[in-house]
Amino acid sequence: MTDMTASEPSPPVREDSSDWDSRSHVHALVMMAATVVGLYLCYRMAAPFVPALAWALALAILLAPLQRRLEPKLRSPGLAAGVLVLLVGVVLVLPAMLVADHLLDEAYRGADALTAMVETGQWRRSLEAHPLLAPVADWVERQFDLPDTVDAVTSWLTGAMASVARESLLQLVGMVLTLYMLFYFLRDRRGILAAIESHLPLAKADAARMFGDIDDTVHATVYGTLIVAMVQGILGGLMFWWLGLPAPLLWGVLMGLLAVVPVLGAFIIWIPAAVFLLLDGSGGKALLLTVWGSVVVGGIDNVLYPMLVGRRLKLHTLLAFVSIVGGLVVFGSSGLILGPVVFAITRLLLQVWNRRHAA
Repeated sequence: MTDMTASEPSPPVREDSSDWDSRSHVHALVMMAATVVGLYLCYRMAAPFVPALAWALALAILLAPLQRRLEPKLRSPGLAAGVLVLLVGVVLVLPAMLVADHLLDEAYRGADALTAMVETGQWRRSLEAHPLLAPVADWVERQFDLPDTVDAVTSWLTGAMASVARESLLQLVGMVLTLYMLFYFLRDRRGILAAIESHLPLAKADAARMFGDIDDTVHATVYGTLIVAMVQGILGGLMFWWLGLPAPLLWGVLMGLLAVVPVLGAFIIWIPAAVFLLLDGSGGKALLLTVWGSVVVGGIDNVLYPMLVGRRLKLHTLLAFVSIVGGLVVFGSSGLILGPVVFAITRLLLQVWNRRHAA
């Protein structure tokens, strides 16, 4: 008798999605690895343009209100962006190039004046004119070989200025790239913000707050730090010029750069200059420079910061120092913008994590 019982087909084997060797998990791991590799390659390709991107982003944030006003009048986002880029080129780039040219000239002349002061012994005569400081001159001559030291300093300064001159072409290319990126940041800002928001793992309220914090940070950094430091440098340089001190543009730029860094300031330049005037027998000029530096240059920060920044974000002095100096170390000149921005974003992310953990 033939067995009429047909063997039933075995049911299909289903993959357990919890197994790491399942097809879905393998696909997910491959996609994750490809995404990480792609992001890394994108970072490597974008790294040379980080300075231009940072400054273009900062300028785009600052110029966004003007862009919104010009668009309805010119009836073209591209035309409005082009007008603002041209304005930035005329107002910022051309003066920067002129200042750089005069700065190089003053640096060379300052090096020559320093060499002449040591060779003629003028520095020693200035100290010996004050009996209390005469031993200082003897101590300096015993401890240092001034001619060799000055030669080394002037050689370094000359080499540094020559390096700056050689890199001026690269700086010009960087400025052009900044203006190029600024045009698209202004023209396509709505689409860029929408694309960034769509890829953020944040709620809309948190994303809006992050954009607001970045806006406040850039305004506080540019207006509250860079603009105030530039004003301090201009005021200090003008006083140096009025008192007849050598290289006023060079010292003004140095005072502005030092004023950018919290804790430091323009006093590092004008206090030795006041001491030099006093030793040179110009007590009135020394007193005037001291009053101007301590009251006007040092106090302008307390006047301008509330006017330019208002209630926008202001970091604690220690955090501001770490964000700016650390940003300069990590990112270079663009760290003036990226350092505080990274701090602001990280602080927001920590607040989001704390809120989610509490919930």
